[in-house]
Amino acid sequence: MTEQSSTEHIPVAGSAAGSPSGPRRRVVQVTPNYPPLLGGVERVVHVLATRLAARNDVSVVTTDNQAGSAPRRAVEAGGVKVRRHRSVTVAHTSLAPGMFGSLLRIRPGTVIHLHCSTAVVPEQVWLSARLRGLRYLLHFHMEVDASGPLGRLLPFYKTHLFGRVVRGAAGIIVLTESQRDFLAERYGADPAKVYVVPNGVAEEFFLPPRVASPEPVGEVGPDPLRLLFVGRLDTQKNVARLLDALALVTEPVRLRLVGDGDLGADLKARATRLGLDDRVEFVGRKHGEDLVKEYADADLFVLPSDREGMALVVLEAMAAGVPVLATAVPGNIETVEGAGRLAEPTPSALAAAIDGLARDRSELAALAAAGSARVADSRWDRVVSAIEDVYRQVGF
Repeated sequence: MTEQSSTEHIPVAGSAAGSPSGPRRRVVQVTPNYPPLLGGVERVVHVLATRLAARNDVSVVTTDNQAGSAPRRAVEAGGVKVRRHRSVTVAHTSLAPGMFGSLLRIRPGTVIHLHCSTAVVPEQVWLSARLRGLRYLLHFHMEVDASGPLGRLLPFYKTHLFGRVVRGAAGIIVLTESQRDFLAERYGADPAKVYVVPNGVAEEFFLPPRVASPEPVGEVGPDPLRLLFVGRLDTQKNVARLLDALALVTEPVRLRLVGDGDLGADLKARATRLGLDDRVEFVGRKHGEDLVKEYADADLFVLPSDREGMALVVLEAMAAGVPVLATAVPGNIETVEGAGRLAEPTPSALAAAIDGLARDRSELAALAAAGSARVADSRWDRVVSAIEDVYRQVGF
């Protein structure tokens, strides 16, 4: 779910970073999707589960959506126990009836850490907790948007179902201050129960500052500005908007699209129709050192989304010293404002911003420095300490 705000650094509010976390807890991370499906929320849950397992007994209850050959029961890295329930996907929502049985078997005293980014799973946690007299913590990632023919039911769902999930939580984790305000206004959340804990960045993405060099100029003008997008090729990310923008760009640029998704084939066909085959490269998923290299080789990171929570890829780009250009939509505004460039979510506005930065590249170094400063204190170890501090404050 969405909405957010920024300060000079992205703070880990209320954290006692690096402090002891107290007694070992039982923690169940409940999430609609989990790796090997790789989206921002899934990566966040995986990092939290793995790192929390160093000091806690951690399990994950999820679905088998896009899990491939991953086993339905497994003990994974760090000793995390993962239970993937058989599911079907309807309107981009994973439906797994068997998950409710797992939720009903959670032992009293367990931290039930619910990750919210789609419908249905939150309501199962709310109902199972009421039936068992248990408490749960809600982690609000992104507002659910309408999808497919059932989207017309969304206003009813938000008012009469998800609102109860929000108000019934023992505590709520949000990514920014504006999400706190949004939950209070939209769902009646008690602000005193809401804790601001931004997303983090893995150590490998923090690269040394780039050495400024003269703008490379060949016989026919400057070398192309190297643009990078990392993320799912789906509706929310709206890569079609970026391709349409690129067709309007007049300066020399090249775009690498890192990721895959349901719209991959359509987007490749769109790039061909727009005459962009010599300017756009689809390179598929990248992980680990390969992904770090993509950031290291880029001149400008571009995110054309319709909405975000707090995009991990933006934080990673900032940590790697890559200047960021993003659409001025909820989530991006709060993460990027003052530390990158924002453009209205239209192809023409994105094209104008890209052209301006490609024509006069003197601003890129300042944007990179501002982004690096924004995420300087955003390592995952601080975030995990903040999460454990929330557990303590909520009374788990």
